[in-house]
Amino acid sequence: MAYRALLELGVEALPAVRAGLRHDNPDVRLHCCRFLDRYLSPDTLSDLIGMLNDGDERVRCSALHTLACDRCKEGTCRPEKAEVLPKAMKLLQCDPDAHVRAMAIEVVGQFVHADALAAAAISAAQQADENPTVRKKAGWYMPGGPIHGRTKPRLSSISSS
Repeated sequence: MAYRALLELGVEALPAVRAGLRHDNPDVRLHCCRFLDRYLSPDTLSDLIGMLNDGDERVRCSALHTLACDRCKEGTCRPEKAEVLPKAMKLLQCDPDAHVRAMAIEVVGQFVHADALAAAAISAAQQADENPTVRKKAGWYMPGGPIHGRTKPRLSSISSS
């Protein structure tokens, strides 16, 4: 399978993966997004964010998963809020596919503690989304929800001398 061959190549496959993100076949674009979940780099981050506009809902879901996944999102690989949050909020609000909206919650949820617009988007989805799974998942990111509590920033202890 071509995807396994890409994984075996590792970062050496990044030029081919970047080209694959523009391929006509949505299956190719999907697997390229999946590859970036393991090998995301600062150079490919904007390419991945561009996949949020893809015409195939599987590709949008995979791109959102990669952006939400904390496995390699440290330092320069963490998406900038200004780049990703407005796009994820738009998908959460009006994407026709419930799976895409549910995955968008994970991206928007990364900002729920520090951004009032992110919190409002999650709240709106919890209250009004037509899909019960999306509403339930949004509740996890609301105050009192399990993910909200788990991701709440902790105050650092102040030690006295």
